[in-house]
Amino acid sequence: MRAPLCGARRHRKPNFQEEMMTIGYVGIGNMGGALARRLHLDQPIAVFDLNPKAVATFVADGATAYKSAKALAEACDVVFTCLQTSAQVRDVIFGKDGLVTGLKRGSMIVDQTTGDAIATREMAQELEPHGIELVDAPVSGGPQWAEAGKIAIMVGASDAQFAKIEPILKKISVNVLHCGGSGNGHVAKTCNNLMAASQRLLAFEVIGLAARNGLPPEKAVEVLNKGSGRSYTLEVTFPRHILSGDNLDQGFALGLMLKDVKLANQLAIGSDVPLFLGGMVQEYYKAIVKEIGATADVNRTVHFFERQAGAEIARPPSKANAAA
Repeated sequence: MRAPLCGARRHRKPNFQEEMMTIGYVGIGNMGGALARRLHLDQPIAVFDLNPKAVATFVADGATAYKSAKALAEACDVVFTCLQTSAQVRDVIFGKDGLVTGLKRGSMIVDQTTGDAIATREMAQELEPHGIELVDAPVSGGPQWAEAGKIAIMVGASDAQFAKIEPILKKISVNVLHCGGSGNGHVAKTCNNLMAASQRLLAFEVIGLAARNGLPPEKAVEVLNKGSGRSYTLEVTFPRHILSGDNLDQGFALGLMLKDVKLANQLAIGSDVPLFLGGMVQEYYKAIVKEIGATADVNRTVHFFERQAGAEIARPPSKANAAA
């Protein structure tokens, strides 16, 4: 039986150079769970989540569960968060029984949420009087890349903060990118997600145009991937999901994609940067959410473009099975 995770260093300032830091993770859902499992491969961790099934899975594998963010914070030196919004992160940090009520001076919060850079910078400033550091380290690549230890981690931190946290982040992935000061990780992730969301729409629209004019989707994707029009959607999403015939969904909700695009547009407004195409992409996603629902998988967007083009893009299971 493993020794208890935390507590032995509860009353002293953490030393970030130690090999076995006491690490907690708040938010072990689809993405957070994958990231937390990478940390758990190296050492036992502490977890807190409102989903008892997710918690039970980690406990069965040797993690220690806590009933509140405060209880977890009291036991740990570094606490990771991975939630849906920065508003939820704020509540976990500053709300009732939040992290700030339990963390020691000298502790660090590492936020892996796809969040708001401005909100993150504000929270970092609010934590300074408590002697607690906040670093933003959102990720890109999906749960499968997280599980493989290859996901991109974009870090917003001072040089000193990055030196402290990089060894721990390297336990999650080999791809750790220092993007500059507080909030810059979220800036990088926001820009990345706007690009990805835009390319997805354009790829669906273009393949619909090709299909309507007699060029089969498979051939159109093959050709575009050999030319300058290639993108992640064409290189990965189409073969893995759209054209597979039996694996359309990728596990990311359409409403979350809209949230990410809104973050980009809000950042543009806050920094007085015109975002003409970004605004158009946001309106596209709003219309699609209204039509098929926020909980629909983001790949279901393809059906919207099939209706617009009057042509089939995605391959249904029956055709894939018949071809096999």
